Amino acid sequence: MPDASTPEAAITKLLSIMARLRDPDGGCPWDLKQTFDTVVPYTVEEAFEVAEAVARRDYPELREELGDLLLQVVFHSQMAREQGLFDFAEVVAVLNEKMVRRHPHVFGEVEAADESAVKVNWEVIKADERARKGREHHSAVDGVPDGLPALQRALKLQKKAAKVGFDWRQTGPVRDQVGLELAELDQALEQGDRDAMEDELGDVFFTLVNLARHLKLDPDLALRRASDKFEGRFRKVETLANRPLADYDEASLDALWRQAKKTP
Repeated sequence: MPDASTPEAAITKLLSIMARLRDPDGGCPWDLKQTFDTVVPYTVEEAFEVAEAVARRDYPELREELGDLLLQVVFHSQMAREQGLFDFAEVVAVLNEKMVRRHPHVFGEVEAADESAVKVNWEVIKADERARKGREHHSAVDGVPDGLPALQRALKLQKKAAKVGFDWRQTGPVRDQVGLELAELDQALEQGDRDAMEDELGDVFFTLVNLARHLKLDPDLALRRASDKFEGRFRKVETLANRPLADYDEASLDALWRQAKKTP
């Protein structure tokens, strides 16, 4: 029996806990009720909480959030085991085999002098994997999941298109395009066409993601920082106010906001 402090023992205990929670004889009613579909939203949420801990450089929190994300893998694996589909050991085995296969420059005889060479090898290997599974890509933008968060999906589509040369060479034209898209949004606003407004607003967002990519910035992180900034300033507004915010007129609220921006 491995020592309790080893990774092997810790994983064994976690798998045992999950199996107990899903045991029809005395398990947890909530856990027993779950399916792949109902657990997926929690899986996505935990991934975002990992990202948030990283962004904040909160490493104790990161440790906890990584555990929560691991629980999601174990939860899905346990449900799959109950249905005779696969189990946690198979998940890890497939991952181990994939990692070795995709790093022939480490585990094999292939040479890769730098990161660029590694990326080229990686894409060749992934293409071979897709072919063996009967999932060849017929478009440069194939393989981008529809279920990705909107900002991430836009960024991934743009990166794939850029790989085959469909991209602006300079940042200036991308910035100019933001202005053009905003002008088209203004036209839609004047017309009062809600469908057109949504379409043009989407174009603005998509072009801003493209601008972030050209600036080598993470659009999700940039928006997260803006949200954090707004939250902090709004809390200051609440502190500065001497009555409910709903009782203030627009000019007074703007004055409070400007004061909050100046407050350290």
